[in-house]
Amino acid sequence: MNVKDGRVALTPRPSPGGRGERRVDAACRSTRRALLLAAAAWPALVWAGAARAQAPAKVPRIGFLSSGSPSGVAAWLQAFRAGLRDLGWVEGKNISIEYRYAEDNRARIPDLAADLVRLKVDVIVAPLVGDARAARRATKTIPIVMAGATDPVGSGLIESLARPGGNVTGLTQMNIELNGKRLELLKEIVPKLSRVAVLWNPKGRFGQLAWKELQLPARQLGVQLHSLEVRSLDDLDQAFEDAIEARAGALLIIPNPMFGPHLERIAGLAAKSRLPSTFFRSEFAEAGGLVTYGTDRDDLYRRAATFVDKILKGAKPGDLPVEQPTKFELVINMKTARALGLTIPQSILLRADRVIE
Repeated sequence: MNVKDGRVALTPRPSPGGRGERRVDAACRSTRRALLLAAAAWPALVWAGAARAQAPAKVPRIGFLSSGSPSGVAAWLQAFRAGLRDLGWVEGKNISIEYRYAEDNRARIPDLAADLVRLKVDVIVAPLVGDARAARRATKTIPIVMAGATDPVGSGLIESLARPGGNVTGLTQMNIELNGKRLELLKEIVPKLSRVAVLWNPKGRFGQLAWKELQLPARQLGVQLHSLEVRSLDDLDQAFEDAIEARAGALLIIPNPMFGPHLERIAGLAAKSRLPSTFFRSEFAEAGGLVTYGTDRDDLYRRAATFVDKILKGAKPGDLPVEQPTKFELVINMKTARALGLTIPQSILLRADRVIE
């Protein structure tokens, strides 16, 4: 636009074939091509983004390895799952569990452990020392959590409670140490008790160690111990005949995996032999045994879930100290006491966690 003599003159537009118009047209064509390409690629980009958003996260897998049966550990498993739920892990939603049971046939444990290793589970829960030992033989890398193993240091599973090292951690029981307490309970219930029959399996180091550890509390209580060695279930009937012949006044059962599935039979033989009896599992009192005292197994399994949680969040099992029991359970069967003509002292009844009428 030019201004001359007060008049305005418009500057003429470049001709259609001018250089400026050609540059604008080229830019427009380039922009259109970019938009067309973007439009063509958009569905693929949207699909890829949606696929990434919908891809399921990896669900951790727990392997549960037990020498027992599903019914035998059902209550403890319920406590374990409850512990997991409290920590945000729900089976079937954000975690899965592979169960393997030896059905009280310990010879099957190594194969079951190997099967869990082949499945590449993220962690193996192996409750007892035999279960954990089989799992560790099968793998040195997959973390293993015990839920109440007896003497894991002495068995060589871990280096120490404070620093277990390796791939095993969890919780331990105090069955060997508590045998003296069970003997003391028998003495409180039967004050004139002088001889106690001890049912135990001498095969394996645990039975030998428990028998040895029981000698000191027996001397302190002024009680003589009569050994009833049972290497197989075929020895049970003869063992009780020996107890009667030895005039034992009560029966103490040293924990052994062989006895677990047959508590009702053992309780029946004790009742038939008129022997006040004690064991570490509350199921024995439920089956007719007189008194049980031991660690609260539900609490151990619930606490085992905390180890699983820490490991799944990146903790190394060798750095997690092995924990000891903090809750114990005393159960009295009053029906059995009455059948044996015994009066349970009030001091014991007041300490009892449960009384079976």
